[in-house]
Order: sequence, then C-alpha cells, then structure tokens
Amino acid sequence: MTHAPPERVAVTISALLRLAWPIIVSRSTQVVVGLADAVMVAHLGEGALAAATTGAMNTTLVFMLPLGSVFIVSSFASQYFGSGDIAGARRYAFYGLAISGLAQVLCLALIPLLPAGLSLFAYSPEVREGVEVYLRIRLLSGVFAVGMEALANYYAGLGNTRLPMVASVVAMVLNILGNWLLIDGHLGLPALGVAGAAWASAVSTAVAFLGLLAFFFVEGAARGVMVPRLHGHEFLRTLRFGLPSGFNWFFEFLAYNFFVNVVVAGLGTTALAGLMAVMQLNTVAFMPAFAMASAGAIVVGQAIGASARDEVPHAVRLTFGLTGGWQVLVGVVFLVVPEWVFGPFVSGEPSGALLATGVRMLRVSVAWQLFDAAATTLAEALRAAGDTAYTLWARLALAWLIFVPGAWISVRHFGAGELVAMLWLVVYIGGLALALYLRFRGGAWRRFNLVDG
Repeated sequence: MTHAPPERVAVTISALLRLAWPIIVSRSTQVVVGLADAVMVAHLGEGALAAATTGAMNTTLVFMLPLGSVFIVSSFASQYFGSGDIAGARRYAFYGLAISGLAQVLCLALIPLLPAGLSLFAYSPEVREGVEVYLRIRLLSGVFAVGMEALANYYAGLGNTRLPMVASVVAMVLNILGNWLLIDGHLGLPALGVAGAAWASAVSTAVAFLGLLAFFFVEGAARGVMVPRLHGHEFLRTLRFGLPSGFNWFFEFLAYNFFVNVVVAGLGTTALAGLMAVMQLNTVAFMPAFAMASAGAIVVGQAIGASARDEVPHAVRLTFGLTGGWQVLVGVVFLVVPEWVFGPFVSGEPSGALLATGVRMLRVSVAWQLFDAAATTLAEALRAAGDTAYTLWARLALAWLIFVPGAWISVRHFGAGELVAMLWLVVYIGGLALALYLRFRGGAWRRFNLVDG
C-alpha cells in the first residue's frame, strides 16, 4: 500500500521552536518536580535534603536503562512518519510499552537488594535510611515512568508534542500537591517526610501515564487499529537500536552515581547535599536544552525518513544555536547571582557552610554549559539517525577511563575537595562534546536507516 507523505516539520528556527516549546514545558515540569522535592524537604535539614535528592538520583539510575531505550521510539516514529507510514509508527509505541513492562520486573527484583547495596556507600545512617525508604516506594512506579516516556516519544515522533506536555503538567501539579499533603502532613494526612516526597512522585506519575494511555487507546479505536498487528522481529529491532541508547544513558548515570555516592559522599553530608542541590539547579539549564535537542532530533528523523539527509547538518546547527544560547544564559545567572539561586536550598539551616559550598560548586558548573549543549544536540541527532552504538562507546570510554578514575584518584589519593572533583565533570562533558562532533562530521550517520529492515 502506498502512503501519501504527511507534512513534516520544516528545518527553520521558527518550526523548531513550535515543535520544541511543548517539549520544553514537559521537560521543565521534571525540573520543577525535582526542585520542589528538594526545596519542600529542605526545612527538615541537610540529611533529609541529601536523602531525597540522592534517592531521586538513584531512582533515575534504575529507570535510566529502559527510559533511554524507549527514546528510540521517537526515532522510529519520526522516520516512519517522514516516509508516510503512520501505522508503522504506532507499532513502535507498543514496543516501547513492552519495554516498560520489563522495566517493572527489573524494579521489583531490585527492592530486596536495597539494604545490602546501600551499605556499600559512605552515607550517614540518617541519609542511608532515607534513601532506602525513598527507593522502595519509587521502584513501584517504574512501569508508569517508562511507559509515559514511551508514549511521549511516539507522539513526539509524529510531531505532536503538545499531548505529552499536558500529561507532564498534570504529573507536575499532582506531585507538588502530593508533596504538600504528605511531607509535612496536611488535611489530616500523616507527615511522612522523605517518604511523602517519594509517594507523591510515584502516584502522580501513575495517574499521568494512565491518562495518556487511555487517550492512546481511544485514538487507536477511532482509527480502527487499537492494537495493530505486532511483529517479533520489529521488537527485536527496537531493542537492537534502543538498548545501546539505554546503556548509553545508564552507564553515564552509573558513572555519575559513583561520583556522587563514592567520591563526593566521602567528603561529608554538606558536600553531598551541596552537590545534589547544584545538580538539581543545573537541570534548569539541561532539561530545556535537552527538549530543544529532542525537537531537533525529530526534525532529523523526519528528514531521513523523507530521504532528505542533506537537510540534517543545517537542522543540527540551528538546534545547537538554541541549546547553546539557553545554557550560556543560565550559566551567566549562576555566575552573577549564585547566592540568590542557591538560597532556597538552605532554608532552616543554622550554618552558612552549605550555602558557601553550594555557591562554589554552582560557579564551577558554569564551565560545562556550552559543552553540555553541544553534546546533547549531537547525541540526539545521532540517536535520531540510529547511530546509537558509537555514542554508547564514547560515553563508556570517557566516563570510566577518564572521569571516574580521575575524580577518585584526585579526592581519595591526593586529598582534593569537591571543586576539583567537579572539574573532572567539565573534562568529561567537554571530551564527550568533541567526540560526538567528530563522529557527526565524519558522516557515518548517513548510512543508517531505521525504516529499512
């Protein structure tokens, strides 16, 4: 059957921004959720702040392999859309949902291992207990988090970025409301502290996902294809390209978790709480930039599907202009008024040690903003083309041969502090940006085509 090619997104700044702004809102809701969790437990002390933020980070690590894997759904959907086969694109949404089911099995298997796993790290007893409680709750919601990402990537590949945005906003509002109800206890509910933040995140994600899933099935019924005929070889193809993308994100987060849980945690609770707050603040720079890079990746995928590969370099340049401009702007704010930016995280703290540490760390983070924009833009463009294995190996080599050993040796063997440790993050992100630029410039991505079997 021949399909009339649908209208794809034009390669212009205005078209990119129209596609990107709902993704920016969606990703920004994740920033708000992370910041709200941190700020709303901060008055309970730096131990609670460290537990909630570290628990959230470790939850992300567990979710990251399946989450990164379902990012490939957008690549398949955009290329099928660009070639005119929308029914083919819909099948890959189901393959993404299948991955979310497998993710929940993994999460449930990990829960009994938490006490032994967390005992390996140098947390204070208060922080260790809080992290374990947080993880036990959040790991119950893996299927919802990954499933929502799978459907969001499916709709984004079609150019419909507004529907996932609505689901993300709903999740954000419910999460903040849940925090208010459960952290300190309001309207007769118990004050659960860190556990309340975890329950708020888990329940809000579940409600938003189920709403998006209901729309997905209603839409399918209206088209007469509620559940299309699925093919085992296509699911394996999804895994073939998706797993490198998932491991790409997983091993980077694993390196970062090692950095936090082993290198920085050994410097004390103040350093750990300061770093986690700074990284929450850096999501303000990263998430909107990642959203713009994702919009650029949709344009790249649709262009490849329409056999217009010569448009891809222009799309990448335009995307980098947007991501780089945003991250540099945020970096300037971090540099000029760091005390004002970090201030909400020291609510209720009697000492200025956390503020002083956080301000120093925040200023160091300015150094990686432009590198981060370049790496994100290029990684998303390569993922859209299906060139996921190279990015995986580049991250693995740079993270585990340079970043992790460099930070470990500097802190543990030479007695360096948190600022030197953070400089290794700058080295890692800068090296990754260079490696991905050389790969894209070499043109290997032109040989990939996800639509062809």
